[in-house]
Amino acid sequence: MKIKTENNGQTSIEFIILIGISFILVLSLATFLNSENELNIAMSAARNGATEGANIDGVAIYPRNAFDDYILNNQILTYPNSVKIVKIEKVNNGYHEVYNRTRIQLRVFATSPDLKRTTDKNSAGDRINYHVRKSIANSFNTGHLSNNLYNPSFSKNYVFTTANVQWV
Repeated sequence: MKIKTENNGQTSIEFIILIGISFILVLSLATFLNSENELNIAMSAARNGATEGANIDGVAIYPRNAFDDYILNNQILTYPNSVKIVKIEKVNNGYHEVYNRTRIQLRVFATSPDLKRTTDKNSAGDRINYHVRKSIANSFNTGHLSNNLYNPSFSKNYVFTTANVQWV
């Protein structure tokens, strides 16, 4: 005697469950990847901004008021010099209640055989950090959310600040 089993609805129910689980996994993965993509864009913008800042420091192109200040206090910066960006690190400082975003602090490491005095390095570092923040703000079209120094810079889910440039 053969026992006849009924499988009429089982395949379609299994298919619906499989589709549902796949949909949940895809949405979870998309959210994670979007967040990682935003950080990748910000880090690329930071590298571009740091390079731009180092190049501008290297050829001594500054706004008039900065140039006048450098003539008085940091004359070495008014002449071409060599500034090289070594690396940029990001530090997640957790959720910031005021900005309702995750706070990321960027640390630029640079080197220059021409800059010897701490004040010269600080001034050059300030210009590098300015260009890092400006580049991030331009990448996400959020310059209107910050001040003239782009401090801090914003993206949809993050707020970016910069630590003093570390000279190695």
